[in-house]
Amino acid sequence: MRVRRGMKFAALAVGAAMALAACSSSGGGGTTPPPGGNESTPGGASSPPASTVKVGMAYDIGGRGDKSFNDLAAAGLDKATTDFGVESKELEAAPGESEQAKESRLKLLADGGYNPIVAVGFAYATAVSKVVPNYPDVHFAIIDDAGNCSSTADGGLGVQPNVTCLLFSENESSFLVGVAAGLATKSNNVGFIGGVNVPLIQKFQAGFQAGVKAVNPGCQIQVKYLTQPPDFTGFNDPAKGKTAATGMYDNGADVVYHAAGGSGAGLFQAAAAAKKWAIGVDSDQYKSAPADEKQYILTSALKGVDTATYTFIKNDVNGAFKAGATRFGLKEDGVGYATSNPAIDQYKAKIEDYKQKIIDGTITVPTTP
Repeated sequence: MRVRRGMKFAALAVGAAMALAACSSSGGGGTTPPPGGNESTPGGASSPPASTVKVGMAYDIGGRGDKSFNDLAAAGLDKATTDFGVESKELEAAPGESEQAKESRLKLLADGGYNPIVAVGFAYATAVSKVVPNYPDVHFAIIDDAGNCSSTADGGLGVQPNVTCLLFSENESSFLVGVAAGLATKSNNVGFIGGVNVPLIQKFQAGFQAGVKAVNPGCQIQVKYLTQPPDFTGFNDPAKGKTAATGMYDNGADVVYHAAGGSGAGLFQAAAAAKKWAIGVDSDQYKSAPADEKQYILTSALKGVDTATYTFIKNDVNGAFKAGATRFGLKEDGVGYATSNPAIDQYKAKIEDYKQKIIDGTITVPTTP
């Protein structure tokens, strides 16, 4: 999710925060390297091919372990580490931090010889625009921001020749889970929880609402944003997520979808308590939820942040960096919906029908509510 978040933080604390948040790794999420080209280590174990590439990862709030947006970026990094033997350093944003803190984080990675660098989330948009001109030989990727790949005449921050913008059609995957919600509801009352009321999360809301209405025109849709900019804590506040979800269930909703990052954990707790449906975001959250909660996660709107991150690193390792925007939608298999919970099976045929119509262009999914 993920998701996308300007922060306020004392600049003097940046160094200490980075030291606490930083971690380096040389091993990833996989254990079996691809065939060919790998050296054998003593004892018969395999190691990834040697690499001189050092990858920097600047996470958004929640960092590795959020079971959502940041974890997907981490999974892409882990796979690249396994496949290519890259060295990596990971730094995490702090709640309430300033733009200067983000800039310092990116500079720290660039000054440390990390190239390429991945900025996870639109919260880094301004920091990237200010930092990258000073490091013309360093390749950057930013997830969920088009501004650094758009001219100021078009409302962007300026085209940066050393930046790749990794973008997703979140409205399309949200439409599909909206179809699921509209079919699954028995009360004709569903809910949407957004982490922070910003244009990116409004795309999730717009797609979800359109999907619900496509199959259930009379369905009521409750909407709640946990925080308003410049307060971006709504992406990492499970307590607020739980309170919002509980309120929706109490008001008649029997399916609630979140696009709220780490706050979604609160939704799942509320769904289990109410014994009603929840819908996850970004990753297949049915797989990562606690045993007593996962049965209530009907599906999740999937976002291929892991694939996009891995592909960016792979291209850079192979000398194939390409600046500019790359968008991942249903047609590119960059977004989708989860089918891990067998409860979704009864709705799959209808969801797949709408999926194909979006791919064919028969349906254009809105991007604003």
